[in-house]
Amino acid sequence: MPAQPSLASRLPALSYLLLAIYLVILAFRTHNDTTMALVVASVVMFACCWASATHLLGARPALQFVLIAVSFGWFAEQMGSSRGWFFGHYTYTDVLGPRLGDVPIVIPLMWFALTYAGYVIANLIVWQSPVDGVRGLGNTVMLSFLAAMIVTAFDLGADPYMVYTLKAWIMTKTDGAWFGETVQGFFGWVFVSFVIILGFRLSVRSLAMQPSSPFMRHHALVPLALYGSNMVFQMMLGNPVEIRSIAPFAMGIPLLCALAGYQRWVAPAKAPV
Repeated sequence: MPAQPSLASRLPALSYLLLAIYLVILAFRTHNDTTMALVVASVVMFACCWASATHLLGARPALQFVLIAVSFGWFAEQMGSSRGWFFGHYTYTDVLGPRLGDVPIVIPLMWFALTYAGYVIANLIVWQSPVDGVRGLGNTVMLSFLAAMIVTAFDLGADPYMVYTLKAWIMTKTDGAWFGETVQGFFGWVFVSFVIILGFRLSVRSLAMQPSSPFMRHHALVPLALYGSNMVFQMMLGNPVEIRSIAPFAMGIPLLCALAGYQRWVAPAKAPV
């Protein structure tokens, strides 16, 4: 009897399947933006990124990334909604579904998905590889900050849409310089993303991260496709309408730079002996 394929060998197919499901849900949302579609899309994006991270980084590093991102993401949002830390004072509505404390459960999941995408994109830009190159402290800090900026580029369009269109949360101060968002929000987006990604990088400095199964070049496109699909969504439905012309520059520039790095990357499975 032939041996059954291991779970690790199925991760590429699982990542692509979850990506396809996410894109279908995202397309559905462009016509009928319901709370259920938004929550399901967020959960599927989280699962897709976890499968991709497990395949790319290995099971243990991927789990560490998930735990760091979800726990600190929840803490930051809880402190923000209850005490005004990081992002300023705001209150979540019922739009995003069930909560843990004051925070909808999908929000910490999205912190992982977005920081993982930012991690891969930043690495492709600098190292022409989806994983870290030289792991000196200076490089670790610089790459973490770059990835945090990439995550924040997504938030530039996503946050106004969440506030104005979905009314997912209500800001206490609405006279900020970015469509009602305050400058504190910018610092919060960058800071929380930076802490998550830096924390992950420091936690795996002593680990030799290895793909859990043979990793081909096209497998690295999964987080890029997730990031790019959200850029397209903002270009089509961003609100206020100015977001639609901002998104292709704010998100498109790092995405194109990552694709240029991707073109130069030789995956381990393809590397010459």
